[in-house]
Amino acid sequence: MELVLHTFGTCLTKDNDAFMVLHKDGKQRIPPGDVKSIVVHRGVQLSSDALLLAIANEIEVLFLEQGGKPAGRVWSNKYGSISTIRKGQLAFSRSKEAVRWITGMIASKIENQQALLWTFAASQPELNKDVEKTSLRLENYRKKVSGMQGEMVSDIAAQLRGWEGITSKIYFEQMNAFLPERYRFEQCSQHPAMDVVNAMLNYGYGMLYGKIEGSLIHAGIDPYIGILHRDEYNRPVLVYDVIEKYRIWTDYVVFRLTMQNIIGEEYYSVKDDGSCWLEGLGRRVIIQSMNDYLAEVIPIGGVERSRMTHIDLFTQNLAQKFKK
Repeated sequence: MELVLHTFGTCLTKDNDAFMVLHKDGKQRIPPGDVKSIVVHRGVQLSSDALLLAIANEIEVLFLEQGGKPAGRVWSNKYGSISTIRKGQLAFSRSKEAVRWITGMIASKIENQQALLWTFAASQPELNKDVEKTSLRLENYRKKVSGMQGEMVSDIAAQLRGWEGITSKIYFEQMNAFLPERYRFEQCSQHPAMDVVNAMLNYGYGMLYGKIEGSLIHAGIDPYIGILHRDEYNRPVLVYDVIEKYRIWTDYVVFRLTMQNIIGEEYYSVKDDGSCWLEGLGRRVIIQSMNDYLAEVIPIGGVERSRMTHIDLFTQNLAQKFKK
């Protein structure tokens, strides 16, 4: 299981050979064999003994910022064949094969966006004509992306970023139409979000960033050597490349929650500058919903696994690609 510690004042300590979670409602003893990862929010205290117990059992400890984005992590130094894979990874990032890889990732993202639009259109058939037009526009850009050629990613990077930005704008304009009127937003906003939907999206993306980064590290891949995203100092840029394939999983969870009209004012707060932040209840709902969705078993490429396991399989295959 994933142990999520998000309530202010919670403390994680060690009790003999187990974790002990102390909070205002009592305490809970958890054997390390039951824990796959530990996620820590602000206002939570951890003892060094608890951290060492996690390291000894190769349990990743991920620290999140207020908006849900990873701030840092503690992990065992036993993950992956790092030196061999990193050498191949660096060579790959400068190759023509990297062009095919990143255009395939962005094309897959666009294809997933089209599929999600039609999934939601099934419950709102009055929007079918609009969705069809949007899907055709997206398909036009998907074909353009798929057909891009270059010796290195730098040859196509500017054009690819431009088309990616356009398709995201087209996609979210249509997704917005599925929402109840009171949840609709004028534009996507990040750091900070200016509405509750974007606050939930940002938090969900942050969770996904953390899981993908952890999966890359477990596979022995350096998340700081990117393909398309290469020039952002001190950031895990490869995570930004890989997440494109999986963003719609967060989109589905957030838009489904919002379309069900269950997001109340107690889920979030609006600050004096107009920015929107999730409160404890809002964070709990998105955390539980995301984890449940990622745990659901689905078939991809003829293989039935949980969504999270599919991410792990993808990064493992990517590591093998780098080693060739």
